[in-house]
This record gives sequence, C-alpha cells and structure tokens, in this order.
Amino acid sequence: MKSLPPEIKLIFLIALLLVVLLAAFTVFIVLMYNRKQLLYLKEKQLKEAEHQNQLLQKELEKQKILEQERERISHDMHDDLGAGISALKLQAEFLKQKAENDDLQSDIEELLKTSEEMNISMREMLWSLNAGNDTLGSFIDYAIHYTTNFLKKTKIMVYSESEDIIAETPISTEMRRNLFLCLKEAVNNVYKHSHADTLKLSFLQEKNSFSMKISDNGTGISDDQKEGNGLRNMRRRMNELSGEFSVIHEHHGTCLLFRHNTVNTPFV
Repeated sequence: MKSLPPEIKLIFLIALLLVVLLAAFTVFIVLMYNRKQLLYLKEKQLKEAEHQNQLLQKELEKQKILEQERERISHDMHDDLGAGISALKLQAEFLKQKAENDDLQSDIEELLKTSEEMNISMREMLWSLNAGNDTLGSFIDYAIHYTTNFLKKTKIMVYSESEDIIAETPISTEMRRNLFLCLKEAVNNVYKHSHADTLKLSFLQEKNSFSMKISDNGTGISDDQKEGNGLRNMRRRMNELSGEFSVIHEHHGTCLLFRHNTVNTPFV
C-alpha cells in the first residue's frame, strides 16, 4: 500500500484534532450545563428551606402569642375570679355563723357548696389553660390527683399504675383537655352507677401510642345495655382526636380503654 501524501496526513490529523476538540467542547458544555442545573437546584432548595423556615418562625410566633394569651387569661382568672369566689365563700361562712334560722343555714350551706364547686371548676380551667402542663407526665399527675380528690369521701379506693411513661413527652392542649374530660366522665359514672369499691387508673406509653385504662370492680355494663350519653360523649371526644375508645366487659366490673396513636415523643 502506498503511503499517503504528507498533505493528506496533515488534513487527516487536523480533522482528527477538530473532532477531539469538538468532543471535548461538547463534554465541557454538558458539564457546565449540569453544574448550572445543580447550582439552580441547590439555590431553589435553599430558597424553599428559607421559605419553610420563615413559615415555621411565623407559626412559632403564633404559638407563642397564643401561649401568652392563655397565660394572661389564666392569671386574670386566678386573680379576679378566684379572689371573687374566695370572698363569696368567706362571706357565706360569716353569714352562716350569724344565721339562726335552719332554712337560712341550709340555703347558705348550698351557697358554700356551689362556691366550692365553682372553685374546683376554675382550678380545672386554669390547669387546662396553662401551657406548662402540655406534657404526658403533667396530665397523668393531674388525672390521679383529680380522681383521688373526687372520690376521697366515698368508699371507692383509687389505685394507679404507669408503665414506660416518658413524663416530658409533649401533647397538645386539645388532646390533654379531651382525655381529661373523658376521665372526668368515666370517674363520675363509676361513682354514680357502678356500686364499686375499687377504681384503677392505668397509663401505658408504647412508642407513639398512649393508652389510659379506667377499670372498676362494680356491677358492670351488660352487653345488651343501651349506650348512654356519657359513653357516647367519650366516644365522640376520642373520635375528634382520631383516637380509639372501647368498653371491655369483664367478669367483675367494667374497663374503659382510651388510646391515642400520635403521641409526639422526641425519643422515638
């Protein structure tokens, strides 16, 4: 084979060099485009993160304002309404000492009883408004305190047990309030209808789940018994929380189980 003329070889080398340069330029353009796209995506992500952070800051500010308003209402109720109830009770006790008519003394006794009930209701509202109580430990402590205090003048003995409870687990005010109202209704039903002499409160935390069980050794609820307003209210409240409520029929007594599956614990 004859060797190619020098001119042809030169043209061939120049063409090959141009192809290599074109390929290198194409790769460079692609890399620069990808880099530009990557920078654009990072910038977009940063802007999105900044926007989300701003939304979070606004939400935190709203929560802070709400908590401050709750605290203000709580202090006002304690200072104004609490002082008023205490003054009313003191005045009624003073009048009772001076009253000689039995009917009048009976009416004053009813007034004292009403003022005490108002005082208890006010303390419940203050507890509900206090943002510092939005923890599982605070709820459980108050639930046990309320139940023990409510039944202290009855024959019903109160027992409690807690299992795997992380006291500082945060819960919403709505959840805390509805769980307490369920407990209040359940304890009142035991007092009025069960004829029990024992009530047991059981609290259990499992990962993101929290359950409260209220059981007694009374007459129980028959399977064919129509569900009353109290049970319907408890079921409604748990449905509003997207929780669960069930009545467990036992051989002796009744067990009410309340479960919520979205406890926001930082340890899970």
